[in-house]
Amino acid sequence: MDEPTERVRRGRGRRPAAEVRAGVLEAAGRLLFSEGIKAVTFDRVAAAAGSSKMTLYKWWPSTGALAAEAYFARSRHALEFPDTGDIRADLTRQLTAFVRLLTEEGGGPVIAELIGAAQTDPDLAAAYSREYSLPRRALAVEAFERARARGQLRGDVDLGMLVDQLWGACYHRLLIPDAPLDTAFAAALVANALDGAAA
Repeated sequence: MDEPTERVRRGRGRRPAAEVRAGVLEAAGRLLFSEGIKAVTFDRVAAAAGSSKMTLYKWWPSTGALAAEAYFARSRHALEFPDTGDIRADLTRQLTAFVRLLTEEGGGPVIAELIGAAQTDPDLAAAYSREYSLPRRALAVEAFERARARGQLRGDVDLGMLVDQLWGACYHRLLIPDAPLDTAFAAALVANALDGAAA
C-alpha cells in the first residue's frame, strides 16, 4: 500500500491554470525523483498537487507524458546554457552541470527510465522530444552559432553533430556504464571536441 502522500490544502476559489499546472509538475517531479516513473500515476499526482484527476487527464495524454514534462521542469534551471562569450568555458560549465544532474542529483536513473519507457509509449516519446530533447538541442545549437559568429568555431562545423558528440557521449556512458560518467569526462569531452583528434 502506498504511503500517504501529503495533500495540498485547497484555498477558496479557483486557482489560475498556470499555478495549477506548476503545482502538478512540482508534485510529479517529487514522485519521479524519489520513487521512479511507476510512482507517477494520475491518482498520486492529483492527491499530492491538490488537483483533480480530470484536470490531469485534460492536460496530459498519459502518465509518461506527464513524467517527461515534470523532469524537464525540474531540471530546467540546472541545465541553463551560460553565455560568457567563451564557448570553451560555457560548454565546460554546461556539460559539468549536466553530468552532476545525472550523477549527483538523481537525474540519471530518472532519465534512463524515461528513455526506456519512451520506446513503447508514443505519448511519452513525443513529450520527451517536445519538452526536453529538442529545446535542449536548440539551446546548444544557438550557443554554437554565437560562438561561430565570434570566430571561435569553424564555419564548416556541423553544429548538430557537435551536439551529438558532446551530450550523446554522456548519455552513452549513462546507459552503457562501461566507463565512468563524471565531471572529468565532461571537461575531456569539451577539449576533444574543440581541439580535434587529428595529428
